[in-house]
Amino acid sequence: MKKQDLPQDESNLKSANMTEVLYVTDENDNYTTANSIGWEAKKAALEESLELIHERIEEARQDVANNTVSPIIYFMELNKMDLGVLSSYVGMWQWRVKRHTNPKVFKTLSETVLKKYADAFGISVDELKNFDGK
Repeated sequence: MKKQDLPQDESNLKSANMTEVLYVTDENDNYTTANSIGWEAKKAALEESLELIHERIEEARQDVANNTVSPIIYFMELNKMDLGVLSSYVGMWQWRVKRHTNPKVFKTLSETVLKKYADAFGISVDELKNFDGK
């Protein structure tokens, strides 16, 4: 793509005050880089991805409110983590983290373990313990 043909369609990148670096060719057909704030296809893909993320967060909130999962699931989704990422942040095996997503098991966790989760999510232990999804 020629540098002068690089699309500059408004997207979520612009609203976040970000640009994407792309390889383009200059007037001498040499490869160089240029910044773009997005183009229509990328904008559609980003918007759909963000919508799916918001749906997953809302579903996790509802599951916590219905007491089918612990608040760990909600904050994991909110922070765009999966079990592997969260387990590495808290320094526990994945099976153990998964076990802690059970509301009954979550209620028995020590302050030390809760502190690890709270630190990983950037919240207080009280926020984690008292989140009820409502």
